[in-house]
Amino acid sequence: MSEDKLERIHELIKILNDAAKAYYVDGAEIMTNYEYDSLYDELESLENETGIHLSDSPTSNVGYEVLSELPKERHATPMLSLSKTKERAELEDFLGDKKGLLSWKMDGLTIVLTYEGGELTKAVTRGNGETGEIVTPNARTFKNIPLKIGFKGELVIRGEAVILYSDFEKINEDIPELDAKYKNPRNLCSGSVRQLDNRITKERNVRFYAFGVVSAEGKDFNNSVKNRQDWLKSLGFEIVEYAEVTRADISATVTLFEHRVKDNDFPSDGLVLEYDDIEYGGSLGRTAKFPRNAIAFKWKDETAETVLREIEWSASRTGLINPIAVFDPVELEGTTVSRASLHNISYIKSMKLGTGDRITVFKANMIIPQIAGNLTASGKLCLPEVCPVCKGEVSLKDDNGVETLYCINSDCPAKHIKSFVHFVSRDAMNIEGLSEATIEKFIQHRFLQKLHDLYCLEKYADEISQIEGFGEKSCQNLLMAVEKSRHTVLHRLVYGLGIPGFGSANCKLVTGVFDTPQKLLDVTEEDLTALEGIGDVLARDFCSYFRNKENRSEFLKLADILDIEVVQDKKSDILEGKTFVITGSLNGFENRNELKELIESLGGKVSGSVSKNTAYLINNDASSTSAKNKKARELGVDIITEEDFRHLVNQSDLM
Repeated sequence: MSEDKLERIHELIKILNDAAKAYYVDGAEIMTNYEYDSLYDELESLENETGIHLSDSPTSNVGYEVLSELPKERHATPMLSLSKTKERAELEDFLGDKKGLLSWKMDGLTIVLTYEGGELTKAVTRGNGETGEIVTPNARTFKNIPLKIGFKGELVIRGEAVILYSDFEKINEDIPELDAKYKNPRNLCSGSVRQLDNRITKERNVRFYAFGVVSAEGKDFNNSVKNRQDWLKSLGFEIVEYAEVTRADISATVTLFEHRVKDNDFPSDGLVLEYDDIEYGGSLGRTAKFPRNAIAFKWKDETAETVLREIEWSASRTGLINPIAVFDPVELEGTTVSRASLHNISYIKSMKLGTGDRITVFKANMIIPQIAGNLTASGKLCLPEVCPVCKGEVSLKDDNGVETLYCINSDCPAKHIKSFVHFVSRDAMNIEGLSEATIEKFIQHRFLQKLHDLYCLEKYADEISQIEGFGEKSCQNLLMAVEKSRHTVLHRLVYGLGIPGFGSANCKLVTGVFDTPQKLLDVTEEDLTALEGIGDVLARDFCSYFRNKENRSEFLKLADILDIEVVQDKKSDILEGKTFVITGSLNGFENRNELKELIESLGGKVSGSVSKNTAYLINNDASSTSAKNKKARELGVDIITEEDFRHLVNQSDLM
């Protein structure tokens, strides 16, 4: 026996166990399923060839040891993995002359449920196959799980907890930081089910799909897995979809399942074939790791060879610099693919990537583009020495063996997404269509460095149209909104700068007196403190902001780009001393702020709540039973509509 083979066995065991720990315990992904399966097959082959099976080999162990604060419990019946194949001929040989059930192999977290007296009494995760974690309170919040069933005997079943792609996408939409988004539904599901606070589990819309019965007190299924599944369905469980197959039609049935993968809302990483004959399947026994009554079929991933052209680096608000592989476009599973995530620096190093390398790519579970292998393995990739956004210094961090790259410049635009979000908000420049997520994408694509870059987006129109979620129409709508915002008033621009302590009201106060950009730049602390409501601290912060050279330069660029209307603080004093409250929907005004600004320009004030000092409550639905309407009636406050307000101020003469 070659010492090289034994050394390789040790190496593969460590690599695979590290990957399993990262995946099952830490919720991290340091290699693709494709790469894991390839290394696993290599290890299994070497073990069979040499006859050496080490105790810590993943081919001997069912799973990684469970580590959490959740209570543990040993399974009454070990939960074994399934042997696997990617060959349809092996499925035919496995089935022989028997009937079988072919079902989805869902990619979530396996759960064992126990019912006693018709009520759910316990839920335990698969864990390492021998011992799992008790997650009963969390399982009770699963979206589709029966808490009570008609069967009163003891029932123990197995199934898969999953999060649908549609729910996964909604959850990720609410997370603006790209590096904080969940990588896949499986990891999110695992983290959700194993929460110590089951309120979080409930929010994640976890679903349970039953696929097997461990025991059912006194129940006879007439020796049929199909009958068993149909019975579970009759009790109210959603079961994993199956199809009855024979040797003659199993290959065609696999094809039917395969064609549906891309349209499935649930994550699946293959199929499971099980003998319908329960007694026959049980008589076959088990190996140390696998039961012999079922086999898993994993999709033979369609791979394509291409050339890695570059690694695209993008920074997020946390400073994490994310690597994306850009390669010559190839056709995979019916779509054109040219980009794939590279996860982290450790992943890049393990793949020995370098620009110009010939690589193979595939779609994990026929959906997510991944790099399968590196044919040339040059390892000649140089990590960026500066941040791709700000050109500042970067730092390589090692977190439990996983290396990542970070920008350490506190002034990096990628770390100041909130300033852009504030600048485009409704009370500031009011640029519709520029969400926080969109701004983050634009910063990563280097369209935005400074605030004034928002008014230069037109030169990136072609590139914006190609960004996921955009198109020509969306891009044009955005550019039109940017153009519309050029015509503004000075207090909106100043508010958009985000000067500490200067909300909309203070900005209006200051710009009502110092009504040109140059006057604002020249204002002194003494000038400001002379205004009612502006104290020493506010005056100091305002002047300090404009003493900063970069801030002054940026403000002047914006003032030059924008069409700033000079307005008087008040059109008249006809509403002097009157306080209004606005509620409900509006018809003639674009929004409440527009109506508020009109009231203030006429000398009035706007409050958020009805009190004895309120002169009028403006509500187009005067008969509403809302809290504000009730309060107004109690206090004798007049409730008027928009039209009543127009007559009150004789707006036709004022506009």
